[in-house]
Amino acid sequence: MKSLKSILIIAIFCISLLFTESALADPPRYTKNPDYIALTKQLNQLEAAKATQTPPESYTPEQLDQIISDLELQKLAFESGIDWGQCSNQTGKTLAIYGPEPNLDDDDYSQGAALYFLGDGQITKNRWNCKGIYVPVDINVVALGLEGQNQELTGGVVIKVPNGTKLVLKTNPDTGAIEFNQAGTQILKPGEINWFIPNVSQAIVDARVTNAPTKKA
Repeated sequence: MKSLKSILIIAIFCISLLFTESALADPPRYTKNPDYIALTKQLNQLEAAKATQTPPESYTPEQLDQIISDLELQKLAFESGIDWGQCSNQTGKTLAIYGPEPNLDDDDYSQGAALYFLGDGQITKNRWNCKGIYVPVDINVVALGLEGQNQELTGGVVIKVPNGTKLVLKTNPDTGAIEFNQAGTQILKPGEINWFIPNVSQAIVDARVTNAPTKKA
């Protein structure tokens, strides 16, 4: 009987240790990422607006559903370990892109970004976060709206690259405008983000040495 009690005590002790270790375990790494925190906050706000049937004035209920679905996919990408976006340059030109600030440790997150240059035909390497793309002042861009319609934009802006997505940019041979494949991608103007947004032409970008980390052919 005493041995049975001893076994039960040991078993209870082991189980309690298991739950204690689980409670004290560090939270998942992605929960410290400012982009994940901001995304979760935005998603919660939009879901609350949908539940109360008070969507933002700029969105129809259908657009609100699509944005929520897109944010849910981005959140899922974070939670599955994909905390980076990828850029593919098929424009025939050099692209100025935004990536992680240099000299940051792997566990550091920053809302800032540094400028890099991606050559034509190149794709940024896996697990390197392509955060955005700079559009020179003399370049026109055709973006896909939330419902798949074309939107023409002037240069001097940044195209934000959502985590977990591969943004492919191409040049329309008829119009010369740059087109990209991600519907509803966020377009940011100077003053709307704490990144350095230059005021330069495509010729200046083309003259730069390409230095973005890329996938090997």
